[in-house]
Amino acid sequence: MGIIYCQTDRTFTIHTMTTTYQMKVDDYGFLLHLYYGKKVTGCMDYLLTYYDRGFSGNPYDAGNDRTYSMDSLPQEFPCLGNGDYRSVALSVENADGTFSCDLRYRGYEITKGKYRLPGLPAVYADEEEAQTLKIELEDRVTGLQVNLLYGVLTDLDVITRSAEIINGGSGKIYLEKAQSACLDFLYGEYDLITFYGRHAMERNFQRVPVVHGSQVIGSRRGASSHQYNPMMILAEKGTTEDVGCGYAMSFVYSGNFQGEAQKDQFNQTRILMGLQEEMFRYPLEEGETFYCPEVIITFTDKGLNQLSQNLHSCIRHHVCRGKYKETVRPVLINSWEASYFDFSGESIYELAKHAKEADIEMLVMDDGWFGKREDDNSGLGDWYVNEEKLGGTLGDLIQKINDLGIKFGIWIEPEMISEDSDLYRTYPDWALAIPGRAPVRARNQLVLDFSRKEVVDYVYEQICKILDQGNIEYVKWDMNRSLMDIYSVSVKDQGRVMYDYVLGVYEFLERLVQRYPDMLIEGCSGGGGRFDAGMLYYTPQIWCSDNTDAIDRLKIQYGTSFGYPVSAVGSHVSAVPNHQTGRTVSMKTRGITAMAGTFGYELDLGALTKEEKEEVKKQIADYHKYAPLIQNGKYYRLSDPFHDEICAWEFASEDGKEALLNVVMQEIHGNMTVNYVKMRGLNAGEMYQEKNTGKMYSGAALMDAGIPVPVETGEYQGYQLHFEIFE
Repeated sequence: MGIIYCQTDRTFTIHTMTTTYQMKVDDYGFLLHLYYGKKVTGCMDYLLTYYDRGFSGNPYDAGNDRTYSMDSLPQEFPCLGNGDYRSVALSVENADGTFSCDLRYRGYEITKGKYRLPGLPAVYADEEEAQTLKIELEDRVTGLQVNLLYGVLTDLDVITRSAEIINGGSGKIYLEKAQSACLDFLYGEYDLITFYGRHAMERNFQRVPVVHGSQVIGSRRGASSHQYNPMMILAEKGTTEDVGCGYAMSFVYSGNFQGEAQKDQFNQTRILMGLQEEMFRYPLEEGETFYCPEVIITFTDKGLNQLSQNLHSCIRHHVCRGKYKETVRPVLINSWEASYFDFSGESIYELAKHAKEADIEMLVMDDGWFGKREDDNSGLGDWYVNEEKLGGTLGDLIQKINDLGIKFGIWIEPEMISEDSDLYRTYPDWALAIPGRAPVRARNQLVLDFSRKEVVDYVYEQICKILDQGNIEYVKWDMNRSLMDIYSVSVKDQGRVMYDYVLGVYEFLERLVQRYPDMLIEGCSGGGGRFDAGMLYYTPQIWCSDNTDAIDRLKIQYGTSFGYPVSAVGSHVSAVPNHQTGRTVSMKTRGITAMAGTFGYELDLGALTKEEKEEVKKQIADYHKYAPLIQNGKYYRLSDPFHDEICAWEFASEDGKEALLNVVMQEIHGNMTVNYVKMRGLNAGEMYQEKNTGKMYSGAALMDAGIPVPVETGEYQGYQLHFEIFE
């Protein structure tokens, strides 16, 4: 059993394959956090210490005992109002206008399987794969109830956290802050690893010491954002890719979020993750329930690579869904960087013919096919086919392309609206805008109010009319601006709009997934501006970045790999000089970089030379040969591209019988020194053959001594070595 309740010491213990998580109901009914780490046995409440701490208050129940304070004790779900002055998980404005909450233990329930969250994405599992622990807390004065939910996936070393918040009292209350998970550590020196960035340069790796005070990441943009990813790692000092302890939190949510690490006055560390508290003031009427989005938590003492692999397995097998969850995705060509808005039905068909010659499997028609959409100033919201531009119906174009043996996909941006559109002229109040204020534009577009059901229903129906016109097997769902002017005419309490907006997006996507179960949906928000586990529940891959430069992508994909599997990463070979950076990189290196994702192309195939076209065919053949290993194998980071001359990564099969080593030289100098790469995940006692050269190596040598990277002149050389056990 993964979950054990001990009546004698009133402890809840969660065991996974290699970890233990323990908490305790104390004599006053407070739920205290005792331990999370390497697997142990026994009651851990001896770790708690009690001292008279100046200016740290004591609950009335404790009488004259000044050694008992919530300001210094580790807690499972800290709330504002019980004497804890640190950052809390829950802050409530009560019906009488007061800010106070005092949650005490009421009961528990252990069930088979994994809990679900209405309207929200969440980790899923069969009854034999998971257990759920529900711990019931209550404020006995106000009647507020909080059910803490723990989903335990034992074999994956994963615990999920969420909370149901119920207004069990009389009168309307407001949630001012609602975090989904908190971890309290009594001692330790830690580093906080986060992933920052900007449009076209997302998820840069940052590792800094946890210092006294609060270190906060988050988004106020309505999406999880390019600027900070909703995933963070707390690592012990000295933890590397291969050794040391680390804790990861990944938020299964696609809107405003907040992650925080706080070191307090007693050198204790608290980390929290949940909804962004700014622009959040959620009303709960009597009897209503609020569901906190889920956080995936995992721990390992075997380094950052193992921590990432825990998250990869969970997301790949228990977040992503549908036909393409574990299926190799079709190699596609996207029309955007081939032609931008300047295309016709005939030019799209010509691109499809070039794709057929290159053995590409799918063509995706990007922005510009609908309404009066010749640039990014108009047309969003008018989801009808511009048949004049296409020279016929969409169905006819799809059929012609399908007759070539090429699948067809299409780009949409359902959440957005242009002021120059029929939809805006008909329903101007459907756009988010504050009455009396001119709206803030971005990319010359506004945002539809997806917190309103009638808006979601209308756009859904229009999109389905498009998707029903032919054999559309792929949709790229884009979102090309952040939210601002948060005001909905449909509700009085504007503090709920941002959360309800995300629920509207999720409802739309769920309906789309159910109606078109065999269609592959790729998420996108100006590239990687909404790259999170929540979106992956609906879209098993996300366009990693609008920056297709192969060398920049090394860093972007490196940062992404800490929290997300390669199968989720949309990555393409694009033209040179690159459209974002002007950099020129060889076709070979561009291909190696793009194979660390769902492989495809983003260029004008007709402009390639004969030699380049042959290289494309070879790349596609190689990708099909390696794709099962790339998509389902273990991923290892073998270098740090932010500091090393090389970027090296590896895919290894679960049984260690096969591995694909990838290396790109980021720097070249005169009289160049040699770089050595140590592989991982092999069987030390076996002999391996590198399939391209036939050379033999022992697994132990490849892992402990490494393999030298060739020294060759020329910028950005790339290498791909395929190893199999020699039998």
